[in-house]
Amino acid sequence: MAMGKRMGKGMILSIESSCDDSSISITDIATKKLLYHKKISQELEHSKYGGVVPELASRLHALALPAILEECKPWFDQLKAIAVTNEPGLAVTLIEGVVMAKALSISLNIPILPINHLKGHIYSLFIGKEAQFPMTVLLVSGGHTQVIEVTSHDVMNTVATTMDDSYGESFDKVAKMMGLGYPGGPLIEKLALLGDASRFLFTVPLWQSPLIAFSYSGLKNQVRLSVESSCVEDYPHIASAFQKTATDHLIQKLKKYFKSYKPERFAIVGGASANLYLRAEIDNLLSPYKAPLLLAPLEFCSDNAAMIGRCAVEEYVRGNFVNYDEIVVNPRCKL
Repeated sequence: MAMGKRMGKGMILSIESSCDDSSISITDIATKKLLYHKKISQELEHSKYGGVVPELASRLHALALPAILEECKPWFDQLKAIAVTNEPGLAVTLIEGVVMAKALSISLNIPILPINHLKGHIYSLFIGKEAQFPMTVLLVSGGHTQVIEVTSHDVMNTVATTMDDSYGESFDKVAKMMGLGYPGGPLIEKLALLGDASRFLFTVPLWQSPLIAFSYSGLKNQVRLSVESSCVEDYPHIASAFQKTATDHLIQKLKKYFKSYKPERFAIVGGASANLYLRAEIDNLLSPYKAPLLLAPLEFCSDNAAMIGRCAVEEYVRGNFVNYDEIVVNPRCKL
């Protein structure tokens, strides 16, 4: 690849547009230090619909990303590569970031680093510092619920995943049932603080199943029936019972998994990892194993380009470059 700026010290510009957050960062390759980061959220625009509208998200990315990029121009002559999320995510929003990456690659004559969004979430733990492997990772977000055994940057094995809905998505849907708005995670967590979880008893999903897997569609239906037959004054109790049951499901399956695979180091990543109730329950779970709990700063739990940039440093040193005409969008790709 005849890319003149590819070798030596420098920086990586990273783009994240996998869903409804427009974000760009600048990361120093040698020190892994985050030099610049900005994110523009679309929460207000999507809130009226109770969830993300893909076509609207795409149009908003087309406005926000160029505006953020203007602030990055002072670093252009020091860039060695452009990193961009190309999988997984919404096809119409991933394309916005990839198109920008292609344009920058051509104009600056530097290669592209395609980044898996889920791998990026794992590196949200290590922004500005060295990575610590091996570890067991619980990834919980609006689109994913999975347990990943991370041996190294190049060896990541998913050992459990959701059979239907995700942990984060269930919070969004329950919030929509109650007319609370979007995103639902923080709204349900806040409302749950005012409620008594014992007032509503929901069945923990798959509690009798030997499978180490997750499922939230049945729990969502239980909550829907309770919401429809209750008054607004009961909503805090429903929120509290739902949050407890949804989290109990994770804890139960992790306990089952730990019977055969004891964790040395454990991490929670993804947008839903910002839930303080979940963090406390996982911390209690890990206590007998003496396994440290790794958590990303709250500002980097949700989708952001800083985590993409940190992951991109690892891809850069491994030489995992592509030309602008080689990168493809893989909306349903997994780790």
